[in-house]
Amino acid sequence: MNSSFLFTVCVAATCFFTLLGTLFFMRYRKSRFRENNETVNSSSVSTVPPPSCVSRNWVHTVFPSFHGEDVRTSLLTHILKEFKSKAIYPFIDEKMKRGKIIDPELKKAIQGSRIAVVLLSKNYASSSWCLDELVEIMKCQEELDQTVIPIFYEVNPSDVKKQRGDFGKVFKKTCEGKTNEVIEKWSQALSKVATITGYHSINWNDDAKMVEDITTEILNTLINSTPSRDFDGLVGMGAHMEKIEPLLRPDLKEEVRMIGIWGPPGIGKTTIARFLFHQLSSNNDNFQHTVFVENVKAMYTTIPVSSDDYNAKLHLQQSFLSKIIKKDIEIPHLGVAQDTLKDKKVLVVLDDVNRSVQLDAMAEETGWFGNGSRIIFTTQDRHLLKAHGINDLYEVGSPSTDEALQIFCTYAFRQKSPKAGFEDLSREVTKLAGDLPLGLKVMGSCLRGLSKEEWKNKLPSLRNNLHGDIESALKFSYDALRREDKNLFLHIACFFNHEKIEIVEHILARAFLNVRQGIHVLTEKSLISTNSEYVVMHDLLAQLGREIVRNVSTSEHLTREPGQRQFLVDARDICEVLSDDTAGTSSVIGINLKLSKAEERLHTSESAFERMTNLQFLRIDSGYNGLYFPQSLNSISRKIRLLEWNDFPMTCLPSNFSPQFLVKLCMQGSKLKKLWDGIQPLRNLKWMDLRSSKNLKKIPDLSTATNLTYLCLRGCSSLENLPSSIGNATNLLNLDLSDCTRLVNLPSSIWNAINLQTFDLKDCSSLVELPLSIGNAINLKSLNLGGCSSLKDLPSSIGNAPNLQNLYLDYCSSLVNLPSSIENAINLQVLDLKYCSSLVELPIFIGNATNLRYLDLSGCSSLVELPSSVGKLHKLPKLTMVGCSKLKVLPININMVSLRELDLTGCSSLKKFPEISTNIKHLHLIGTSIEEVPSSIKSWPHLEHLRMSYSQNLKKSPHALDTITELHITDTEILDIGSWVKELSHLGRLVLYGCKNLVSLPQLPGSLLDLDASNCESLERLDSSLHNLKSTTFRFINCFKLNQEAIHLISQTPCRLVAVLPGGEVPACFTYRAFGNFVTVELDGRSLPRSKKFRACILLDYQGDMKKPWAACSVTSEQTYTSCSAILRPVLSEHLYVFNVEAPDRVTSTELVFEFRVFRTNIFPTNTLKIKECGILQLLEEADDEHRQSFSSDDDDY
Repeated sequence: MNSSFLFTVCVAATCFFTLLGTLFFMRYRKSRFRENNETVNSSSVSTVPPPSCVSRNWVHTVFPSFHGEDVRTSLLTHILKEFKSKAIYPFIDEKMKRGKIIDPELKKAIQGSRIAVVLLSKNYASSSWCLDELVEIMKCQEELDQTVIPIFYEVNPSDVKKQRGDFGKVFKKTCEGKTNEVIEKWSQALSKVATITGYHSINWNDDAKMVEDITTEILNTLINSTPSRDFDGLVGMGAHMEKIEPLLRPDLKEEVRMIGIWGPPGIGKTTIARFLFHQLSSNNDNFQHTVFVENVKAMYTTIPVSSDDYNAKLHLQQSFLSKIIKKDIEIPHLGVAQDTLKDKKVLVVLDDVNRSVQLDAMAEETGWFGNGSRIIFTTQDRHLLKAHGINDLYEVGSPSTDEALQIFCTYAFRQKSPKAGFEDLSREVTKLAGDLPLGLKVMGSCLRGLSKEEWKNKLPSLRNNLHGDIESALKFSYDALRREDKNLFLHIACFFNHEKIEIVEHILARAFLNVRQGIHVLTEKSLISTNSEYVVMHDLLAQLGREIVRNVSTSEHLTREPGQRQFLVDARDICEVLSDDTAGTSSVIGINLKLSKAEERLHTSESAFERMTNLQFLRIDSGYNGLYFPQSLNSISRKIRLLEWNDFPMTCLPSNFSPQFLVKLCMQGSKLKKLWDGIQPLRNLKWMDLRSSKNLKKIPDLSTATNLTYLCLRGCSSLENLPSSIGNATNLLNLDLSDCTRLVNLPSSIWNAINLQTFDLKDCSSLVELPLSIGNAINLKSLNLGGCSSLKDLPSSIGNAPNLQNLYLDYCSSLVNLPSSIENAINLQVLDLKYCSSLVELPIFIGNATNLRYLDLSGCSSLVELPSSVGKLHKLPKLTMVGCSKLKVLPININMVSLRELDLTGCSSLKKFPEISTNIKHLHLIGTSIEEVPSSIKSWPHLEHLRMSYSQNLKKSPHALDTITELHITDTEILDIGSWVKELSHLGRLVLYGCKNLVSLPQLPGSLLDLDASNCESLERLDSSLHNLKSTTFRFINCFKLNQEAIHLISQTPCRLVAVLPGGEVPACFTYRAFGNFVTVELDGRSLPRSKKFRACILLDYQGDMKKPWAACSVTSEQTYTSCSAILRPVLSEHLYVFNVEAPDRVTSTELVFEFRVFRTNIFPTNTLKIKECGILQLLEEADDEHRQSFSSDDDDY
């Protein structure tokens, strides 16, 4: 070939490559499912088979193999012309010289091409070069799933396959002098390529026409099979697909399946459906027809208003069939869809349906479709799907906080993490969007490309106003509601979001015929959720409701006058109304004021609420800005049903206050001394919460409060007694008097409240006694007397309360004994007696309380022994007696069959441990005088943890050495620990706290997980075998004599959580060190595969005690980000904290930035904990994989 010819071929072939490359990639469409999954989520979905070459990077699109002399003046000329016109550029390298064997570079070109096109002409087999190319091409087809397209030009495919005729003669001549192995390879390659469906010149009279048809078809294939990038970067799709897959039931290949995807507007239903449709239609499931019908409800609105139900269905079905067969048609009747599709396997998505007529018209039943069909609906209305008989439903939930941030950043920054300096702003905007994908998308797009200052300027608008795109999407759902349901929606949006359903029902009972039914309707339409018995409306939907109220008055005309609205929720509007004595406010039925959002201190007059004659709901949260009121209010509406006013500033409610319709009264932290005088009509009152009203001395007569179910007076520290009328509250379920420190006694009528279930008197430190008739409390389930330090005894009838399950007496320091009747409490499950320091004994027959599941005697420092009847507590899994310092003996000859944990820590007088249960898993004997345990302990089948203190006799008890899992050595005089310690084969934790004369540590057992040598101030040396402890946590606090060899050993030994050791600077073994809180690591490109694991070291510039501070480390490269955290405890200066850190999974950059921050709690950063110095050490890949999770924030030992 001459150079000009090769150059022309090069241009044409490059075109050819681009086109045919996609034809190859058509085979990879099924692979894209998993590839996309890995992009959007770590989860994968098993409905799609694993791809063979998902991660392969193709260098070329098309590789052409041809014999130049045969095609140069005819076919090739046309091919080049058509390829060029269609922008198809195949691979050609004119510098490559042809020889006896193909060049390695050419092999690479073949292997790196998506598609190979083989032009088989008369003399193709005359070239050993062409035949070698073909062998390599067929090999790539088999091994790399490369697409091969043969074009038979003036040769018969059969002749090529069998190497006969003129083609065979040419082939035989080429084979002369070749080995049998080479000939066999060529022959097999020709036979294989001839069996592939391709193009035959005999079917065209004109070469130009043939090439035109071939290249056009190839181009169409290329376009259609180009891998979609539409779903790249989507967040969380893999997790959604995992949950949807079981509904699709891919194993039921002959069954027609209908599934529904439902959720609130803007949650991402359509995106999920599109992604699912893409995966299923690309999955080679042989669907004969696939169609995605988007926005069905909008399609329905285009139907002429004059159309009746039949014509509406006909219109919808006609549109549906036209889309599915991709041709505009007209249908005469509604039976056409069923007749057309009943034997067709189809994939149909009907997106955003909202009326049953739509489902009836386009997918009335599964019988309309052929076997294996999958019909998918998206909607906000769950009831619509169920009414259609669709029970396989997937409810789309909100993304996690991390996912929401990623979604927002995708639109705001075109990456999945915030740009530097935008972290806090990004989190704030994400929170404003309420984790709603639509809001995240709109707000992210709105802020993209703006400066930080511009972001800050836009935040007030984002906080107070819905973006138009968000509002229009959400309001469509509101507009479709019935009038009463709209009204309920507005009540919830303005007042009852995150409120208990029961409370909403009772408060709104007068305004709505059936509140529960209305809540059900809103739930079915995805406008609220009712998880955990609460009404929950998404923040953006609630904001929509408030916008609607703000713009529409009760007379249905637009207004800007706040006093003419039904609800007032904006702090500025409320302040305006309450400070204006002349404004008309009779339209207002609800005020929901958060003063923390008010810009100025609110000043009102005595008549602030006088004109609000229809006010039913009043909620004021004083916040920090405060509220200025005069000494009293003239009145509050007689129609008031909800009154919530935290930090109420007055000592009494208005004298004319009438609570006859009041359902809930909540005035936490008020200045009230009393509520009202005399008897008021309280028949509607169900909830009263006056907690932390420290000036409240009495509560009013409750004679008429017969429907009261909840009364909370917690922290009313001036309250001295309750009215005897409390007994009239016969429906009272929960009474909370905890922390009423002046309460001395209770009226005997208290037990007339026969439905009382929970009674909390915790920390009533002045309470001396309980009414004797407590046995009459037939429904009492929980009685909390913890912290009643003046209580000396309990009524003897307490054991007669038949349903008592939980009795809390912890910290009742004056309690000497329990009444014997406690034995009769057959339903008692929890008995908490911890720190009853005066308690001398338990009732002899305490074991008769056979349902007891929790017994805590910790801190009962006067308790001498346990009655033997405890052996009858066959349901007790744990017995805790920590700090029972006078306990001398335990009962013998008993077997507590359910006992799994026994904690005798600190029972310093206890010398013997009998075999009281062979089923124990956790046995704590630290701080006791026990030196020997039963020899049978070695055979206890369930024992996992035995914690003991060191004694000289311990070394003589081999059965103990084989079972101890935690050992404490606190002997301040001990000089060394013998080699016997390595024989503790199950030892997990070794505590050497305060062994001030200990100089060195010997070899330790390989089972060790936690080593605490804190305050071993003479410790200098560590055994080199320490490095073999791959999963151990180290604490060497205040061990300032440790030599450098020991410090380096600790620093380089893999730790499970955090290693703490003394030091004033980061050790030199850390390759990368820096002052401050971040360090940049430059990686050798060759080290990238092993660059995931690192050891980090930080030095804090702080000294003091702080509750559970924790450190966070973020690792970033150009396109990746990861973070981890760990608790640091205690916080010390002149100490190093060493831990493991992992880089992101896909590290492509040679530069990593490690940034450390220290937090006071799990929420807010703190400036008091500064990082003085930090360092990083790269670990080898062969480091033990089990230590990858090197940080933990849940381990209380740190």
